[in-house]
Amino acid sequence: MKYVATDKAPAAIGPYAQAVTVNGMIYTSGQIPLTADGSLVEGTVEEQTEQVFANLKAVLEEANSSLDNVVKATVFITNMDDFATINDIYAKHFGTHTPARSCVQVSRLPKDVQVEIEVIALIND
Repeated sequence: MKYVATDKAPAAIGPYAQAVTVNGMIYTSGQIPLTADGSLVEGTVEEQTEQVFANLKAVLEEANSSLDNVVKATVFITNMDDFATINDIYAKHFGTHTPARSCVQVSRLPKDVQVEIEVIALIND
């Protein structure tokens, strides 16, 4: 098992790693809309979702992976009315690649953000 850390995504805000790799797979922690310097993106759900994807890409790249290698994504949102908007941004970033996915509405997320996403992906050989 190896811990993944990059300064191109926000540092963990608790006792966890940005991601862990094991047996050719990367398991990311949930990414929220913090910039790499730890500043919160307080804008629209679109702006927050774009930042989450920037963070996911940075963590995946650090482990020699990418969104194209994602096999499972879990999306947490605080308002199911934002589902279509978040889904459009999700589809833009994944393109024709369609990993398995769960999307759940939760009552609250860290720092009161609107979206958090975690993924499991294959690591490139």
